[in-house]
Amino acid sequence: MSLFYAAPTAIRGFMKAGRQIPAARDLSSLRLLGSVGEPINPEAWVWYRDVIGGGSTPIVDTWWQTETGSIMISALPGVTTLKPGSAQVPLPGVSIDVVDDQGEPVGNGEGGLLVVTEPWPSMLRGIWGDPDRYKETYWEKFQTKGYYFAGDGARKDEDGDIWLLGRVDDVMNVSGHRLSTAEIESALVSHPIVAEAAVVGAADETTGQSVVAFVILRASQAETMSPQDATAALRNHVAHEIGAIAKPKTVFIVAELPKTRSGKIMRRLLRDVAEGREIGDTTTLADTQVMSIIHAQVG
Repeated sequence: MSLFYAAPTAIRGFMKAGRQIPAARDLSSLRLLGSVGEPINPEAWVWYRDVIGGGSTPIVDTWWQTETGSIMISALPGVTTLKPGSAQVPLPGVSIDVVDDQGEPVGNGEGGLLVVTEPWPSMLRGIWGDPDRYKETYWEKFQTKGYYFAGDGARKDEDGDIWLLGRVDDVMNVSGHRLSTAEIESALVSHPIVAEAAVVGAADETTGQSVVAFVILRASQAETMSPQDATAALRNHVAHEIGAIAKPKTVFIVAELPKTRSGKIMRRLLRDVAEGREIGDTTTLADTQVMSIIHAQVG
C-alpha cells in the first residue's frame, strides 16, 4: 500500500503546474492520499483525488499538532462518506467540540472555536522549564471548562462533521461580520483562473478590517488576462459566492506566496505588506527572497 501526504499549499502548487507532470508518472500504486497543515478547499481536494489519485483514491484530511502527539480529527475511508474539504470526525478515543467564546457548544451549521474536551493518550503535558506558558497558551481561555484550545476555528455542518477554518488569528472582523480567510480563499480558488490564493485582514478605518487577497493565476491565464481584468473578475466572484461583505477590497496578482519549509503560508508577512509595514522575520521561509519579489510586484 502506498500513501502520499501533501500540504494544501503544495497541492495548489501542483494545480498551478498543471496535469502534465503527474500524468507522466506511474501513480497506480497509490492507495491513500493525505492532507495536513491547514484547511484544504474543496476544489483542491477534488483535483488531488482526480489527478493524483486517479479519481478513486480516498483522501484523509487530518487535523493535529505536534503538541497533540497524534492525529486527532480525520475522515475514515470505509467508515465515513468522504466530503471534499471536511476533516469530518474525531478519531476513536478523542473528544472534540466546537464552542463559542464562553465555551458553550455550537449547533450544527454553526462555527466557533475548536477544543479538545477530554484528555487523550498522547497529549502534551507541559513546556520544559516554563509551566506557566503551557497553561496560558493552551488552557487559560477555557480553564473553567478544562478544555484544550489550540487557537483554531472550525464549524460543524448540518451532519455534525467538522470543517476547519484555520487559525483564529486569520478570522477577520469586517463591519461586525466574522469572516474566515479559508472560506474566502476557497471561493477565490474555485474561479478557473486561480492557481493559489492567500487572504489576510488589513486594518481599515471605516470597516475595522478589510479583505486583502494575494492571488497566483494559472499559467494558462497569466499571459492572456490583464491584472485589472483578473482583479475585477475575482472581486465579483467572491461577492457572488459568499456575499458583498466578503468582497476583497484589494487583490494583488503575484507570482509566489511566502511559505515555510513545511508548506504553510506565512500570512503575517502578507499582512505586513497589506498594511504597509516593514516586512517581519523571513528566516523560516523556504525561499527568503520571495517577500522581496512580492513587495516589488505590489508596489
